[in-house]
Amino acid sequence: MKRWSPRVAVASVIERSGRYLMVEEDRGGPFSLFNQPAGHLEPGERLTEAAVRETGEEAAWQVAITDYLGLYIFTAKDGLVFHSHAFVGLPLARLGTTLDKGVVAAHWLTLDEIDDLNRAGRLRSPLVMQRLRDLRGGRLYPLDIIHER
Repeated sequence: MKRWSPRVAVASVIERSGRYLMVEEDRGGPFSLFNQPAGHLEPGERLTEAAVRETGEEAAWQVAITDYLGLYIFTAKDGLVFHSHAFVGLPLARLGTTLDKGVVAAHWLTLDEIDDLNRAGRLRSPLVMQRLRDLRGGRLYPLDIIHER
């Protein structure tokens, strides 16, 4: 019997002056899609390190991770299961780096703008709005809730 292995991912919810850092991605469809900076955990990497790295690669922002938002389990249309660890962070500096392949641009959007994208079907997954609702609802956990060796 083949062992089941969910995909481990991270996402960063970064807020600055009432706006949230979002990446616009070309996914090959008729419209670009929007997501928080997110990606997969690499071998030997800590979850918080992955969140910082992915935010730098996808949005060209250096961030400091401050809180754990939670574990979000999502099954994609193709049946793949993702265990997505979401983090909250502070923007520190704009990097002068090139964005990851497939990322069109990074944007600072208001919650209303993100909600408009949601209604238009332009968010990468339903987790985008769930993470924002959880953050705005104060559902934060200290980073030491995660035990990594």
